[in-house]
Amino acid sequence: MVESLIEQLPKIVAEGKKEVERIMERLDSGNKITLQTNEYVLPVRKEENLFRSKYQEIDGQNWFNRLCYGDNLLVMQALLNGDEATGLPSMRGMIDLIYIDPPYDSKADYRTKITLPNGNIEQRPNVLEQFAYSDTWKEGTVSYLKMMYPRLYLMRELLSEQGSIYVHLDWHVGHYVKLLLDNIFGKENFLNEIVWKKTNSPKPQSNSFGIQHDIILSYCKKREHIFNKIFKDFNEVSLKPYRYDDNDGKGKYRLIEIEAQGIQKTENRKQFYFKDRQAPYLYNINTLNEWDTQGKIYKSLNGRYSKKQYLAEMEGVIVSDIWIDKDVAPIQSSEKIGYDTQKPEKLLERIINASSNEGSIVADFFGGSGTTAAVAEKLNRRWITSDFGKPANMIMRKRLIDQEAKPFLYQAVGDYQKEVFASSKEFKRVGDLSQVVLNLFGATPFFDENAPRNLGQMKGSRTLVYVDSPNKMTGLSTIKKAQELRESFMGGWSKVIILGWNFTFDIGNVLKDIDRSQVEVLVIPPDLLDKLKSKANFKKLVDSNKIKFSSLQYLTIKEPKVSSISCYTEEIKIELDNYVLLSPDALPLDDKYKESLQNVIANEPLALIEYWSVDPDYDGETFRSKWQDYRENTHNDNDPLRVITWAKIQTPAKEHRKICVKAVDVFGLESIVVKEV
Repeated sequence: MVESLIEQLPKIVAEGKKEVERIMERLDSGNKITLQTNEYVLPVRKEENLFRSKYQEIDGQNWFNRLCYGDNLLVMQALLNGDEATGLPSMRGMIDLIYIDPPYDSKADYRTKITLPNGNIEQRPNVLEQFAYSDTWKEGTVSYLKMMYPRLYLMRELLSEQGSIYVHLDWHVGHYVKLLLDNIFGKENFLNEIVWKKTNSPKPQSNSFGIQHDIILSYCKKREHIFNKIFKDFNEVSLKPYRYDDNDGKGKYRLIEIEAQGIQKTENRKQFYFKDRQAPYLYNINTLNEWDTQGKIYKSLNGRYSKKQYLAEMEGVIVSDIWIDKDVAPIQSSEKIGYDTQKPEKLLERIINASSNEGSIVADFFGGSGTTAAVAEKLNRRWITSDFGKPANMIMRKRLIDQEAKPFLYQAVGDYQKEVFASSKEFKRVGDLSQVVLNLFGATPFFDENAPRNLGQMKGSRTLVYVDSPNKMTGLSTIKKAQELRESFMGGWSKVIILGWNFTFDIGNVLKDIDRSQVEVLVIPPDLLDKLKSKANFKKLVDSNKIKFSSLQYLTIKEPKVSSISCYTEEIKIELDNYVLLSPDALPLDDKYKESLQNVIANEPLALIEYWSVDPDYDGETFRSKWQDYRENTHNDNDPLRVITWAKIQTPAKEHRKICVKAVDVFGLESIVVKEV
């Protein structure tokens, strides 16, 4: 008999606790996960302000808001670790407020809609990105809850002693997630189940009422937590109770019960005399006496006492746990930025104002459209946000640039495939994995026991195949080693194909200087390790012949032009030349969209650029985005479908400099070019 979900919950919790134990042991060991700073963003969108000569430098003494790309389970581990190399401290016990809007296990398949000059296409999420913004859980609600448990636990570790968490869900799994939260945070630390009206027009149902609300579960780490009362404006209905007036200059008031009534009138409530009446009072005697001294106690004709609550003393109507008011109305079309699950800013504004103060650190580990970070920025809070979806990260970056946020770090989990390989249950040795990759590519491994296990050959040719390790970044050193093997291994080969997992940031520069007839570099599908969960899966993949190894995308720019303006200042002109995209077959696109994409690739490749930025004084380590443009930025042109293709930047004169240009295409793929002038 199949176990029900409620019967499986103890096992889910037990497995979650074991995973947490493994994670915490890893955090205490020397094998630490880090966040690599890929970009230091100085947001600006107007052409006349594209370069700012004065900006805040990166150092260990300053706080920087952080946008993180990667699996939030790894991101949170990195935050707990801290990074001594960059001076970024551990975030353990530092965050005052966490708001998350995770997937709802709704089985919805959220696709990224991309508008190109010749029409719209839709990108499916790949396997790695699915849990970021696609509710397609293969094992149903059980796998969803298994995903949530360790993440919620790490969030508790990150919360400060006065911190709280808000988990935004709906009817699909809200009740089950509450049980997990009770287990992790303690039932006694449950604060509220907030009901939020998410739509004014619920979809009509044939056999039930239309669904119109989400729920938001709120927990604190300890009972002494930050909470600021939130008020909404009075309206005609909320003013009606204020109908009394003693004409003593204090104004109108309403009567508030101070005695327990009905179900509250229990034997456990202590009764005592106040003035001449014994009753189970809701307040202690000192409070009642204080109100009496202030003239706020009212005695009715039947001898019962109430409190006078004066309208003049009220800031508004205290917000309860039912949020149906206009202040947090459902998101309007004018606010939407193209993300299916985007939440309105007013909703986050209420939450952030209630459970944090200016200067507090606010975090969102399912960042999505970036509403939490955007509102935290406006309310003068510090923030951290992350998402595993590349489209989500691009949307967030553009949104923060558009509102001209303070400088922030764009970071990514270092060596992501290394982390995935380390957690693999099927492959413990790199050599075993390399043999599998060779077979999937169609190459034959060498059976000589002395031959490296990461080498193979293409049948019927003199082409050598080299599989790099997921623990390494494929770059210049790998290419040199592969070239040496091509020349010397078993008498030499006409060509070597390098299959890599992760690539150094300057791989584009490296590739332009090699002989493509002798060396070819291809990308191993980033979701392959996720698909190789068993030997049975491996056989299916080999038989299907559907695993696509793609070429790297790369950007080219024209030679930068430097002209002197004065003895202290020079102007640099940077112009994009071409963008070469990897094969469309490797992208998660339906066949009907591939022809449209091929037309853009052939006729207008630069129209694929979503965002590009320039560091005119690159130090070889941290890319500082001092100039940027992106599609939809109509402050620079009137074309929402294309970026401008050149930039003029004035900067302090320098005898020699490195110019670094970064481009991100509409699919979230990054390319970097470095030029010395």
